[in-house]
Amino acid sequence: MAGKLRPIELTLASMFVVLMAIGANITTLIPGLVVGGVPITLQTFFAILAGMVLGGRLGALAITVYAFMGLVGIPVFAQFTGGVGALLKPTFGFILSYILVAYVVGKMTAKSKKVGIYVLAALVGTVINYFLGTNWMYYAYRFWADAPEGFTYGMAWLWMVAPLPKDIILAVVAGFMAYRLRTTVLTKGQFKHLHLDTK
Repeated sequence: MAGKLRPIELTLASMFVVLMAIGANITTLIPGLVVGGVPITLQTFFAILAGMVLGGRLGALAITVYAFMGLVGIPVFAQFTGGVGALLKPTFGFILSYILVAYVVGKMTAKSKKVGIYVLAALVGTVINYFLGTNWMYYAYRFWADAPEGFTYGMAWLWMVAPLPKDIILAVVAGFMAYRLRTTVLTKGQFKHLHLDTK
């Protein structure tokens, strides 16, 4: 990402930092939305949107800032938590995956004008999120966290069945939403040169 970020880029990146924090905790207020120690959130949805709207590099930067804020102690992670101790939590792999998700989906859609590519990219981003997050969780429970009795690799993936339908639906929604934004609002005025990946 060459040069300084323009005010509009800083504003939109900051907006996605806030959206990630909201997405982490919007379902915390509803009882029962934790499966196997994994909170059900809207973060994958916002990470996908960040990559598609901001472009891969700026989107990944926004998610990195969000992760850094949480690690320094600001309670922006799920269940209003924060601090460097999050690195050792079994679910931290999902937070790391959001950075890659934003980057990959942003790159996939940087020059595309087809809605199908946006939806495909969103689904690929969801796969990345699940693959990295679930594998991190499994190895965390195996090597440094207190695993539930009888914990297996299959059990780790079984826990992810509950949020999967929600994340697939939201991925498709994110694809359509980002496509509409990129082909309408973000093609006008000060938004026209937002997508640094296309330069």
